[in-house]
Amino acid sequence: MALSSGSCCKLAPSILNADLSNLAAECQKLMEAGSDYLHLDVMDGHFVPNLTFGHPVVKCLRPKLPDVFFEMHMMVADPEKWIEGMADAGADMYTFHYEATKDPAGCIRKIREAGMKAGMGINPPTDVEVVLPFIDLLDCVLIMTVNPGFGGQKFMSDCLPKIEFLRQKYKHLDIGVDGGVGPKTIQECADVGANLIVSGSALVQHENPKLCITQMRNIINAGLERFHQDR
Repeated sequence: MALSSGSCCKLAPSILNADLSNLAAECQKLMEAGSDYLHLDVMDGHFVPNLTFGHPVVKCLRPKLPDVFFEMHMMVADPEKWIEGMADAGADMYTFHYEATKDPAGCIRKIREAGMKAGMGINPPTDVEVVLPFIDLLDCVLIMTVNPGFGGQKFMSDCLPKIEFLRQKYKHLDIGVDGGVGPKTIQECADVGANLIVSGSALVQHENPKLCITQMRNIINAGLERFHQDR
């Protein structure tokens, strides 16, 4: 899978909300429902208080899902330490948090040297302008609309102006939104120009994931079309 250069919606389930005892089958089901890629949340118990999984799980998933694009959302301290392991496990994109490293540019360089695409996430309290020096080095920017670490949090709409700020400056940038995103909040995301949509429990636990994906995709694509026409 190639990312979309900001021109159309790409939608990914956050698989932490799936049945982790049957992870490969759950991922396959979500891909068959129309997901564009998988968003794999890695938490280390340090950068965030929760703990999930590391590259051994990713390495086990890769042969089960050979053609699926894996975006690793690295909610970890010292993200440089995990790069080689994730690349070896078969990750396609490595999204780290600006707040987690003292050398964002060096981290991006190491990600690219390992053969992965590079993404940068920022937490709700972080000013969006911190990403500007790195835009030309990145494949996407991920705007958090909850505090990272736990699912099921309330969507923080006051983070959305960050997305609009970036979309106005960078028409073709892949801009992701993660946290509390689902059918009830997707219109707000569309209105500010987000195009990479990460959805957790609202999608994974939906009674009809295929319908949920189709509806959210249509709303985002309509929003992007208006954004590109009007601005």
